[in-house]
Amino acid sequence: MKVEATTDLNGGAATLDTANGRTISMGKAIAYFALSLVINSAGNVLTLVTSAKIHPSFLGAAYWSAAEANLGTAFHWNLFWAFLIMGFLTSVLNAVLIRHWDWKRIAGNMIFMVPFSALIQVFEDFFNGKYPALFVGLPEARSMGMIVLYVFLNFLGVAFIAVAISIYQRVNLVLHPADDLMQILRFRYFKGNAAKAMWVSYIPPTIMAIVALLITRSFTNFGLGTIFAFLAQGGITGIADKVIFPKLKHQAVDVGK
Repeated sequence: MKVEATTDLNGGAATLDTANGRTISMGKAIAYFALSLVINSAGNVLTLVTSAKIHPSFLGAAYWSAAEANLGTAFHWNLFWAFLIMGFLTSVLNAVLIRHWDWKRIAGNMIFMVPFSALIQVFEDFFNGKYPALFVGLPEARSMGMIVLYVFLNFLGVAFIAVAISIYQRVNLVLHPADDLMQILRFRYFKGNAAKAMWVSYIPPTIMAIVALLITRSFTNFGLGTIFAFLAQGGITGIADKVIFPKLKHQAVDVGK
């Protein structure tokens, strides 16, 4: 089932007026995708690192990032493997929702996950100061001013993620499995409403977090920033559809039969 949709400024459904096929060249699609991949990776790591730099930690990471980081800790995976393995499992869930196994789609999810997971690791190393010639890393928050700055950067990271999702969902070249899940829910079940689809798409990471909690008996990377992501990320994605590259429309959305 191919659908066409735009959204209102609250991430809700509006008119169905987007072209069914592709309206941009492959070169432009790749450029948009590459930009969104960098924005998404940087945003995810900003939420993780700023959360870790405040003691006691109260910020938390973006919802999926928090759950995957906790699961990685539980199973002794680094961020690369945690994001990659959970991405594959989410791709399986997506196949269930669209009611057929689409190898091209699964391959696209994995094509996304490899550079995305690698960039996650690169940005984590960068923000933690492992490339001192470029940046010495974000310091621990030891003053109220630093705490306020890190809260801002954490929320900014969530906004980066939401904007990136908006861009590469519209490009629809290859998607992160979690965002493919959100897009399937958005256009198959929620008539284009980004916020509602985002909230429902948080069910799998919630399960991940519970599993990690049962194993580690600790509950880290969840906090104020996670709540902000839960409440606002879908809405920001809907707004970004309108204000970030507004001429870029959803391309050839396919959410199954």
